[in-house]
Amino acid sequence: MRSKFLLFAFFGALVASASSGFAQAVYTAQQRHIPIAVGTGMSNFDLDYGKDSGGERRMEGITAWLDWSPPSVPSFLRGVGLEIEGRDINFGRPSSLYKMRQDTFAGGVVYNWPRYRVAQPYFQYLLGMGSIDFPSTNPHYTHDTRAIQAPGGGLEVIVFRNVKVRGAYEYQFWPHIFGPHALNPNGFTFGTEYDFRDFRPRPRF
Repeated sequence: MRSKFLLFAFFGALVASASSGFAQAVYTAQQRHIPIAVGTGMSNFDLDYGKDSGGERRMEGITAWLDWSPPSVPSFLRGVGLEIEGRDINFGRPSSLYKMRQDTFAGGVVYNWPRYRVAQPYFQYLLGMGSIDFPSTNPHYTHDTRAIQAPGGGLEVIVFRNVKVRGAYEYQFWPHIFGPHALNPNGFTFGTEYDFRDFRPRPRF
């Protein structure tokens, strides 16, 4: 119960901080910029559930994310921001996993290494909730949820002005589910991102 309370408190602070920053960015858009980036992509994940052969425990899904960067920070914090990510692994279901779906919603810290302008490595550490539907011999137990952790990283490459492509890997921890061990879904996401952080509004006439 305490861990869930801390998780909800974390998300409350995250949303409040992002909302405050976004409101400030909109207000000062003529002088600065909008410090967010939004993206979506396709994911291919190892579910860490089922038979580990012949691709029988891999599925695909849709991922969306929003990154927020503080409008102004000390130089040593340049590149640090917050990320909110949602993922629905619900396609390409193996026949042996006739009832399988994994959904996650998480938020946390992201760091874009600002040394290179065109191609930027990034790293993330997210906390959130995971929801899983699964086949079971017990008709009363086919769904569960867990607080999860999701470290990961990847590369973002600018392809046209504010448009980027992202390739990412994420490794999740779902603790104490189906026994004493953690479930560790993990996989790759490839997608497109529009970065408003370099946006400059046109002057009004």
